[in-house]
Amino acid sequence: MSDERVRYSDADLQEFKAVIKEKIAKAEKDLALINESFINDQNNGTDDTSPTFKAFEEGAETLSKEQNAILAGRQEKFIRDLKNALIRIENKTYGVCRVTGKLIPKERLLAVPHATLSIEAKNMQK
Repeated sequence: MSDERVRYSDADLQEFKAVIKEKIAKAEKDLALINESFINDQNNGTDDTSPTFKAFEEGAETLSKEQNAILAGRQEKFIRDLKNALIRIENKTYGVCRVTGKLIPKERLLAVPHATLSIEAKNMQK
C-alpha cells in the first residue's frame, strides 16, 4: 500500500522539483508584471479635466494600486511556499502530510505543489 511508504522516491522528488521550478519561474514573471504595473506611475492626462473627474480617476488609481499590492503580496507568499517545497525536497520530507504523517497523493502535489497537508488533514481543520 502507498500509505506505508515513508517518503517519495528520489525519481518522484526530481519530478516534483522540475514542476516546482517551472511554477516558480512563472510566478516570478507574474510578480514582475504586477510590480511593474504597480510602480508604473504614468500620468493619464487628467490635469486638464474637471476636478470632479480628476478625483474619480485618483480614487480608481488608488484602488488599483491597493489591489496590485494585495496581488503582489499573495504572489510573494506563493513563491516563498514553492521555495520552501524545494527545501523539503532536498530534505526528502516533501509530500509527507505534516499532520497525519502519510504521503500526500501525487495528483494533489502536482496540482498544488506547495501543499503540506493531505485532504484528510485539511478536512480535519474544518
